[in-house]
Amino acid sequence: MPAASGVPPDPGVPLDPGGRPSGPPDPATPPVPGTEVRVLGIRHHGPGSARAVRQALEQWRPDRVLIEGPVEADPLVAFAADPDLVPPVALLAYRTDEPAAAAFWPFAVFSPEWQAVHWAARRGVPVSFMDLPAGMLLADETRSAPDGSEVRTDPLALLARAAGYDDAERWWDDVVEGRRAGDAFDTFAAVTEAMTAVRSDRPETDEPTLRREAHMRKVLRAAVRSGAARVAVICGAWHAPALAGTLAGRAPTVAADTALLRRRPAAKVTLTWVPWTHSRLSATSGYGAGVESPGWYRHLFTAGEHPLERWLTHTAGVLRRHDLPTSTAHVIEAVRLARTLAHLRDRPEPGLTEVVDATRAVLCDGNELAVDLVLRDAVVGEELGRVPDAAPMVPLESDLRATARTLRLKFEAAPREFTLDLRSATDLRRSHLWWRLRILGVDWATPAEVAGTGTFKEGWTVAWQPLLSVRLIEASVWGTTVAAAAARRLVDRAGSLSACTVAIADCITADLPAAMADLLARLDRFAAGTADVAGLLEALPALVRAQRYGTVRGSDTTAVAVVAQAVLTRIAAGLPAALGGLGEDAAREIRGPLEATHEVVPLLPAGAVRDGWYTALAAAGRRADLPPLLAGRIVRLLMDAGILPRAQAADRLHAALSVGAPAAEKAQWAEGFTAGGALLLIHDDALLGVLDVWVRSLTGEEFLEIAPLLRRGFGTFAPAERGNLLRAADALAGPRATAAGPAGPDLSRAGAVLATARRLLGSAP
Repeated sequence: MPAASGVPPDPGVPLDPGGRPSGPPDPATPPVPGTEVRVLGIRHHGPGSARAVRQALEQWRPDRVLIEGPVEADPLVAFAADPDLVPPVALLAYRTDEPAAAAFWPFAVFSPEWQAVHWAARRGVPVSFMDLPAGMLLADETRSAPDGSEVRTDPLALLARAAGYDDAERWWDDVVEGRRAGDAFDTFAAVTEAMTAVRSDRPETDEPTLRREAHMRKVLRAAVRSGAARVAVICGAWHAPALAGTLAGRAPTVAADTALLRRRPAAKVTLTWVPWTHSRLSATSGYGAGVESPGWYRHLFTAGEHPLERWLTHTAGVLRRHDLPTSTAHVIEAVRLARTLAHLRDRPEPGLTEVVDATRAVLCDGNELAVDLVLRDAVVGEELGRVPDAAPMVPLESDLRATARTLRLKFEAAPREFTLDLRSATDLRRSHLWWRLRILGVDWATPAEVAGTGTFKEGWTVAWQPLLSVRLIEASVWGTTVAAAAARRLVDRAGSLSACTVAIADCITADLPAAMADLLARLDRFAAGTADVAGLLEALPALVRAQRYGTVRGSDTTAVAVVAQAVLTRIAAGLPAALGGLGEDAAREIRGPLEATHEVVPLLPAGAVRDGWYTALAAAGRRADLPPLLAGRIVRLLMDAGILPRAQAADRLHAALSVGAPAAEKAQWAEGFTAGGALLLIHDDALLGVLDVWVRSLTGEEFLEIAPLLRRGFGTFAPAERGNLLRAADALAGPRATAAGPAGPDLSRAGAVLATARRLLGSAP
């Protein structure tokens, strides 16, 4: 059985992985007297249409090919034969005076236009684009590149209802995209006839669409006048009737088309190839092309024999990579079920709906999370295209270089150190630029240490490397300017609560207000939809610090502060229950986020929300099932915040270290209480005395049991703190011995206790 990425079973030369004919170029068929025009009405990014186009071109061998697309892209056709131009890619047109005004024409390996371009390029057949100039589209910035969505009448829906289908997409897949046999020209003739019937019943009245068709006819007439014998036209199926009758007198006259195109404004534009991704082809992407299942479509186009079996085998591999067991028997049964579902639904072959249903039932056992993995990794199947180095510069790099000039920055290979003063407008803009580039993975500048103190200083090491030009091309899938691309990248990576808070911090640092509203909305949804208090505890500190740091950089963080308080409210509501009943390992894991949150709470505005945190912390501290490590830590946090008086804290410490609890639990309580520094014990004789009495009450066996636990807590103290604590312990021993008098304890035993204390604190004997 051939490989899954092998040759489709259509006649003609085989394809390489980039969708190109793999053999040597064939000579073009010599022109013959007269001119014959054949219009191939296709569906953009349709694998069946792409297969039929290639079959028709191989069978008919035209000597001129016209393709729906911006006419300014003709010079870029030469790159089509370059093996380094690998789909998915896109034609990108942008206004020379304003790169942010741009339009994209995406191509995948299963795009009919892509197959037509490569067929012609490999054989030396002249190929041209025939749609309206991109300059006309971008002269009015409110309009974007055409993708077929401008048609107000849905011809597929009308034809599907006539054929007895309730789903237009399913009908088109059955009659066109799923066809693997038969004459391609019969298919295109049927499509044109069907669209002619629809347009006769519901004539096109949309002026931009009529203008585009007028320009296509203009280019077609010019191709005929050039002496071409056979002209193949590849266009959207809706436009096929408007072009098929051009030479037969069934279309508007030359004068009518000229009048429609006269005096249309046009901007100066630049076009280039840029890499694209499968996810950008999906309808939910920023520059979507309406393809909801690009991975599935690519498989339909590239798979040879047994496409269903190959697909479900690939799906099983996706599940295994995620450690979900899937056997060959599962695959066999899924194939059987998919074919049965297709038969029951009167479909000639299983479509994506049947395949997903079979995958859900057999391979995933009804687990929707597993189905989501398949949809993401297989049905969409992220894939990044590649563009030759010789292609023109992308607008993202153009915008970067223009911005660098205004900021007096040079692209130099030698590293150069910068110390920015964020109170300076120029330095602040430089900081914004470098943080935005880091978000995009373009590390032109890397943060560096700054001597001295002050939040207004920021250090950078700047050096340009050739690899960064490639990174810019890759990052162009996110946008045409550095600011727009970084904003889009931030939103795209904010797929979880913790990732969203980090993205918000980066958004403030890089000054990307365009992304803030979306990020805050996502954060609010994540926070509202989770009962994971630990996750909220991990998310809040970054959010509060972002709000705090934003004020230093002059950013408006009012909305961030509101969301941070909302997150803190949710934490307070669930904190007592979340901390109760935890094991030792879980208690140690949540202790860090708990302390970090407590540290940033004072940075929020005073009021009910901030007070609610201390109330929740106190309520958690009163729980009987609270782990001793957290119980001691909460008492210390409340005491440090001034909520719990020292006398009460001493009473709780005394109670926790009294007879009754195991020595190990007492040690954990003491570890939690003493964490964070020894200054409290050094300067509070009452608290130190409680600890001293407890340690003296331990038996030899108990002391050996808890010594590692105590050393873990006391070992975090700085050397100077340990020395001061030892002296404080020595001071306690003196009054205690004097008060005891001659009948008291033997003073020689005090020396042994102090020696043990020195070992415990890590001090020299």
